[in-house]
Parts: sequence; structure tokens; C-alpha cells
Amino acid sequence: MDCWKGAVSHSWIYPTVIICANGFFTTMRPSESFLTPYLTGPDKNLTAEEVTNQIFPVWTYSYLALLFPVFLLTDYVRYKPVLLLQGLSLIVTWLLLLFAHGVVAMQLVEFFYGMVTATEVAYYAYIYSVVSSQHYQRVTSYCRSVTLVAATVAAVLGQLLVSLAGVSYFHLNAISLASVSLAFVCALFLPMPQRSMFFHRKDAPEPVPEPGKGLAVGTAPRPQSCQEERSPAAAAGAPSPQPQAGSAGPHRHLLGVLLQLGRDLRHCYGSRKLLCWSLWWALATAGFNQVVNYVQVLWDLRAPSHSSAVYNGAVEAIATFLGSATSMAVGYVKVNWDLSGELALGIFSALDSGSLLLMHFTDNIWACYAGYLAFKACYMLLITIATFQIAINLSMERYALMFGFNNFVALVIQTILTVVVVDSGGLGLDISTQFLIYGSYFAVITGIFLIRSVYTIISIKCRNTSVAAESTAP
Repeated sequence: MDCWKGAVSHSWIYPTVIICANGFFTTMRPSESFLTPYLTGPDKNLTAEEVTNQIFPVWTYSYLALLFPVFLLTDYVRYKPVLLLQGLSLIVTWLLLLFAHGVVAMQLVEFFYGMVTATEVAYYAYIYSVVSSQHYQRVTSYCRSVTLVAATVAAVLGQLLVSLAGVSYFHLNAISLASVSLAFVCALFLPMPQRSMFFHRKDAPEPVPEPGKGLAVGTAPRPQSCQEERSPAAAAGAPSPQPQAGSAGPHRHLLGVLLQLGRDLRHCYGSRKLLCWSLWWALATAGFNQVVNYVQVLWDLRAPSHSSAVYNGAVEAIATFLGSATSMAVGYVKVNWDLSGELALGIFSALDSGSLLLMHFTDNIWACYAGYLAFKACYMLLITIATFQIAINLSMERYALMFGFNNFVALVIQTILTVVVVDSGGLGLDISTQFLIYGSYFAVITGIFLIRSVYTIISIKCRNTSVAAESTAP
């Protein structure tokens, strides 16, 4: 028995299987594509205005309030307790969805769901703390793939149960509750990590993986690339090993970690290239999250669920598949992203803008569905490129830091959009007008990066012309 326990504790397979099972059941929520019809239907009897202007904004506010403290807590307690907190938050969320009624109760649902999204960082960070670096490529692929599979299965299952079996939205939520409960059980069996990225770092680095074993661009950013060879100057700017938590007072240790994070951020954003990609990441992610959060309300306006067939699950399944396909396609495209990256950001942001404006101006639900599919596919394509461009020359610690900070900035922008455009305390615009705003927002992003791309291309061409002229001069 002791031999078996020892083998489990030192194997990368056991924690990978358990965390993948946790990710699958956490994501496998067939009711999620039908949340708005459920809230506005006979089960909850809420109005579209209450859902849009009073309930959904709470998720954005709670996510913003919880993100930074949860980010630090996740690293300090070494991931597993936060995964358990996520499981409990999911269970409370779906218990309230099933049995609570009224605007205040549904606002509480959104608060706990904000806790769920704030703790998602633990899922992706946990596995790197319990496996060695030579397994990073494989476990990253498994962890990300299983969530895509689960999201697709959940959307297809939900659509089939609603359309063919006539299952009510209430029972779909009961299935989701069972799934997230299984995810919590899986989290209980995860081994407790002995290290983390910032508060409990090892003094000795992990073995450097063999060259050429980085992840494809279409998958998650390759964490092992962070240990690529760097110049002495770059190495000097790298994060210095932090002392173990017990070697100094907790307040001094926390202050030391925060100061190191600040230095790392200043170093990362000192690169114009990283700053440009991060700017797009933050702006586009804010708009993307806003669209995904409210698109069901728009669909319900175009084709009311009480009098029309609802195909939300099928559309989400296709959108997930298209997003995965476009992300994978990036790995097979040979492009000089230093030259053409900003142009690609501008062009595909223009397609996103056009898709959202189509969703505003059309009354046809199928055109609305098509616009959403195009919007999500373009975003997933670009976020994959941006992720790779940011991650390729950074250590794992710095990539995690930039990932977290970019998402924090995106959330701040999203909160501003919510307060001004959506919240009943602000403009409280109707859902159709909101999508006009979102389309215009992506048009502004398009203008920024098209202008920047023209400047970059002209600068490079002029530089090349000048170099060629100097080389041919006598």
C-alpha cells in the first residue's frame, strides 16, 4: 500500500487524470446555453430588463472585486483549496438557480458565479505545480482539450434534451448541479502541491525541456518555453527566487512578492511588442466577455423562447468547434507576425465589429446566430495568436503574471462598459442598442490597430530601404 501511495504521489498521470476529470465535470453544464430562457420563463418569471440591467451586471462587479485577492490566495494556499472553493461556489450557484426566486436571489447567483470565474486560474495553474516540466506540453494539451470537449458535449446534450426529449430547463439545471457536484468530489482527491509560482517557489529550477518540444500555437501557450535561453541582461531582469513562506514574517514575505510582481510587470510592459498585443488582448477580451454575457438576451428578443424553438445549445456547440478549429489552424500558418500581426488584429477586429452590427440591425434569428459564430471564431483566432506572441519569450511566472494582469485590465474595461451601458444606474440601454455600442467599440479597436499596422509596415519598409541603400553605397 505504501509503495502504491508513493508511486501515485510521484506520478504525473494520477493528478492529470483527476484534474482533467474535475475540468470536465466543471465545464459540463448543459443548462448554461439556456440561462436567459430559464430566468425569463415560468420557472423564475423575471423580465428581460431585470435580467439584463439588474442581475447580469453583478457577475462583472463580483468578478472584478474578487480577481486580485483570489489570484494571490490561489498561489499562497497552493491551488487545491481554491479548487475546492470553486466547487462549493458552483454547487451554491446551482442550488440557488434551482430553488431560489426573485431578483435579489439571482443577483446572489451572479455573485457566486463571479467567485467561480475568479477561481478558474487555479485549474490551469495547479497542474504545473505537481508535474515536472518535461510533461508540461502533454498535460497542458489534456487540460485544455478536456474543457473544450466538455463545453461541446454540454451544449449538444442540452440542445438534444430540449429539442428531442422535451426536458425542462429546470431539469437541465439539475443535471448541471449533479455535474458540478462530481467536479467537487474529484477535487477532493487531488494531491496537495508542495510548491507554487510565487509564494512557495523552489530554489532549484525545473530541468530544461529538450528543444523543439514546445506546444503548437493552436494549443495553450507553451509553459516550458519560459526557460528558453536568454541573454545575461534578460536573465538579470528575470524573477529572482522568493524565500520560502516560513523563512520570514508573512507580511514582509507578502510585501516582497508584491514588489517582485511590480518589477516583473514593469519589465514585461517595457517591450512595445508585448504592450501592443496586451492592449489588444485587454480591449478585445472586455468586449468579448460582454457579448457572451448578454447574447442570450438578444437571441430571446429576436426569437422569444416562449413562442419559438430555441437552438442556443446547437449554436454554442458549433461556436466552440469553430473556435477550436481556428485556434488549431494558427499552428499551420507561416506568417511574420512582427510585420503582419497588427494588420491581422485590425482586419479580424473589423470582422468582429461587422458581425456585432449585423446582430444589431437584423431581426432574423438565423442571421443573429451566424453573426455570433463569426464573432467568436475571429476572437478565438486572434486570442490564440496574441497568447503565443506574449508567451513565446516569457518565463512561466511572467506569462502567468501578464495573463492575470491583462485579464484584470480587461475586467476593468468591461466593468466600465457595464456601468455606463448596461446597469440600470447608468444608461440602462435596451439589449439591441447595447450591441450597436459593442459593434462600435470593436470598430474603434479596428481603427487603432489598422493605423498602428500601417505605421509599422511603413517603418519597416523605410528601414529596409535605408539598409539596402547603405549596403550598395561605395
